Amino acid sequence: MSAVWERFERFTTERVAPDVAERMKRVPHRVGEFGVDEFGFDPHVAKKAVVAAAWLYRYWFRTEVHGVDRAPAGRVLYIANHSGQVPIDALQIASALFLEAEPPRLVRTMVERWAQTLPFVSEIFARCGQVLGVPENCRRLLANEEAILVFPEGVRGIAKTFDHAYELEEFGLGFMRLALETRTPIVPIAVVGAEEQYVNVWDVKPLAHLLGMPAFPIIPQLLVPFVGMLPLPVKYHLHFGEPMTFTGDPDDEDAILEEKVWVVRSTIQSMIHRGLKARRGIFR
Repeated sequence: MSAVWERFERFTTERVAPDVAERMKRVPHRVGEFGVDEFGFDPHVAKKAVVAAAWLYRYWFRTEVHGVDRAPAGRVLYIANHSGQVPIDALQIASALFLEAEPPRLVRTMVERWAQTLPFVSEIFARCGQVLGVPENCRRLLANEEAILVFPEGVRGIAKTFDHAYELEEFGLGFMRLALETRTPIVPIAVVGAEEQYVNVWDVKPLAHLLGMPAFPIIPQLLVPFVGMLPLPVKYHLHFGEPMTFTGDPDDEDAILEEKVWVVRSTIQSMIHRGLKARRGIFR
């Protein structure tokens, strides 16, 4: 198995992302004497993950990126719509910022607490730099001038059924409180393509509750043996908006913060509509 991976890694590194090692060296990190940082990030594991992600990014999803040059240096909160049943959208955004942005950015995604309960998955997430989405973790990372990716829709967004595709769920307020507290710019991102990778026709909420899962989607393509497990090879379009700066008291009442959050949410929804109008089709 290791020999197969080595051949795949060599092929991908040479053909798809020949500058992965060089770009990883340019990504600032705080790795200690044990080879990981305080959150468990391991550059060697992350490099292998980037190699695999680059193949998906370049060939399977053929990701097209718009406006990645707008990404500022230093601390930043990337705020995006969330969809697709599994967080491949986060992987595509992270790949774009690592492979396309200059300088390359290592994005720390704020993940759901439920994901941290999954064996193996939680370990891989940590080694690749992903962090449990609680305010204290985000605050510490922003103090270190890190780039943070947040999906304010949470599970509500990723598990939506196809009849509500590209309709944003309500945003949480936590990201805005942190942006105000740390004086961090917000970059809105619209993801077009993820809604079609796994088409969810029904979310069986009672069964999800019984199993302790955030959602239990019914996805017809999974009925096809083996091949159905793969996400459909849709074409991803990532649209990066202009950085947004907000001022105010992070301890303001929710009603005041909701007005600011509404601006971000409306901006992303408008970007989604424009992206849908501009794309030529689901697969191109």
